[in-house]
Amino acid sequence: MLIVQKFGGSSVADAAKIERVAGIIADAYRAGNEVVVVLSAQGDTTDDLIEKAKEINSNPSKREMDVLLTVGEQISVALMAMQLEKMRLPAVSLTGWQIEMNTNSAHGAARIKSVSTERIRRELDKNRIVLIAGFQGVNKYGDITTLGRGGSDTTAVAVAAVLGADKCQIYTDVDGVYTADPHRVAGAKKLDAITYDEMLELASLGNQVLHNRSVEMAKRYHVDLEVLSSYERKPGTKVQEVVKPVERMIISGVVKDAKIARITVAGVPDEPGVAFRVFSVMGRARINVDIILQSAGRGGTTDISFTVAEDDADEAKAALEAGADAIGCDHITVDRDVAKVSIVGAGLMHAPGMAVRMFEALANSHINIQMISSSEIKLSAVIPRADADRAVAAVHEKYFGES
Repeated sequence: MLIVQKFGGSSVADAAKIERVAGIIADAYRAGNEVVVVLSAQGDTTDDLIEKAKEINSNPSKREMDVLLTVGEQISVALMAMQLEKMRLPAVSLTGWQIEMNTNSAHGAARIKSVSTERIRRELDKNRIVLIAGFQGVNKYGDITTLGRGGSDTTAVAVAAVLGADKCQIYTDVDGVYTADPHRVAGAKKLDAITYDEMLELASLGNQVLHNRSVEMAKRYHVDLEVLSSYERKPGTKVQEVVKPVERMIISGVVKDAKIARITVAGVPDEPGVAFRVFSVMGRARINVDIILQSAGRGGTTDISFTVAEDDADEAKAALEAGADAIGCDHITVDRDVAKVSIVGAGLMHAPGMAVRMFEALANSHINIQMISSSEIKLSAVIPRADADRAVAAVHEKYFGES
């Protein structure tokens, strides 16, 4: 059996944790499996490297930042190889460019174009454990690139896909996917299984266990994905195409995203084409827009509100202000004191009365809803950020407290 394992930064943060992870890898190898391991940078290494860069240059080029930040993952794979050698196990560490993880040239947020299997396969044929530095690749010019947030998850799934791995195991500091953050919500329940679509929604809405790019890739290439704990040896949560009816919950999770901002373009003409003028500005600025609300104004005008990632708020406002004359708006405001709370579940909108329980929970907790968005498998509400944790707890209790 060919297994791809991925371990996050907290799992390899120090020598003791590296030794524990090496034990997990060794068990898989000694069981007769071919083992490929993808590692993240240790602990806060990436943040520390970013601070070091700021000490030298407050605005470094993205290319040079990529060169710097990939050092963290290289340290992890080298140290893990040394640990496995100490245990008399054959291992080899490889960088993203050594395995020919080919990407585009979008430094800091590169997309994978192809992955060569030649070097990995050659090392596996020598009965070695292959340790791959996650988060990194190389573009057509031979320059180092990084894959952005969640890049090591994406690396692991991509490698599993091209190798045709029997399973891809993502090891984290929790033992699976829960109905809510188990560190914050009492009574959060671990799921035995969840569909790709549900996991993709949870990941895009703020769940930190898996990154949405990796889930999207796993779904596309039918990668057998499982989330497990690097601290406890027990079954995790399987991410798969279909969940058996006996395992099915209508609601799979409650999640929050407190890193959003609400932008309001006020006093635009209430006429055809105004939404196009507003959102074409966002398109040209390459800013993703989430929940949208258009409300009636006064004197033939309307207000258009929408949410963006908080990190994009200033750029979004600047772009809109630059195009204000063409849009025809009175003013533009940004509200950062908001959060998004969501429920996710396959068939949510086909279960009568299920969605309204979220509104009941928020009403009973005296939490005001500012915007609402729904789809086939999710329902989201924008609320005051100060109420986010309380809202998640109340909504989770409504759906799972009585079960």
